[in-house]
Amino acid sequence: MLRFKNLGSGSTGNATLVEARSGAGAASRLLVDCGLGIRVLTQRLAQAGLVPAELNGIFITHEHADHVGCVLSLGLRARIPVWMSRGTFMAMGEPDFDGLLRLAHDTEPFTVGDLLLNPFTVPHDAREPLQLTCTDGSTRLGILTDLGHATPHVLAALQGCHTLLLESNHDPDLLATSGYPVFLQRRISGSLGHLANDAAAGIAQQLRHPGLRQVVAAHLSRQNNRPALAQAALAQALGCGAQDIAVAHPQDGTDWITA
Repeated sequence: MLRFKNLGSGSTGNATLVEARSGAGAASRLLVDCGLGIRVLTQRLAQAGLVPAELNGIFITHEHADHVGCVLSLGLRARIPVWMSRGTFMAMGEPDFDGLLRLAHDTEPFTVGDLLLNPFTVPHDAREPLQLTCTDGSTRLGILTDLGHATPHVLAALQGCHTLLLESNHDPDLLATSGYPVFLQRRISGSLGHLANDAAAGIAQQLRHPGLRQVVAAHLSRQNNRPALAQAALAQALGCGAQDIAVAHPQDGTDWITA
């Protein structure tokens, strides 16, 4: 069984727990991003019924602070292997992970226990950003946040997913009237920024197939979006009700969701 729990999603910090469990065997657990303080992250892991030592790996998508957070201290303290791209590692200043660093590469799969992970590059204003798909061999979860637009490469990497954790960052009208400086509005809405609701809906529509069971809206801007707007856009693209679209909360994340 493959399931996940978002621990927080947005500019205040991002982290998603992915777990695969086969029968009575031990679970395999990956933390995707670590963009919280170590005390807060430890508390949210505890709310999920875990301690850091029960993580089998950490995957960092890119070097922005709301995704890196406490990865160095957490990895070293609990001796957890950490995967990231070489570009992300360099952008972080090449910290000493004491032998725990593993370099991830576009379209080169790797395993963490019973989890098979496949990273892929995305267009974002970072050094070498990666997002990924996760599978236990029967169910496939796609994680896609922090990108300005979906390239053919991104769409190809996400084909056949049963569940998507998909960025729906902003509503263009709210962003335009937000009071944000023009340069920041342009960064957010640009081709290397973040997905607007309609762009997220377009991606969901292109990835729609009979086996796609659910889409979870993530990385919503607290100032420039509303959950109802993201839900409405995605629901229209998928032909479902707005209540069928879960939303990852900035602080509370989500409950455990079976992929």
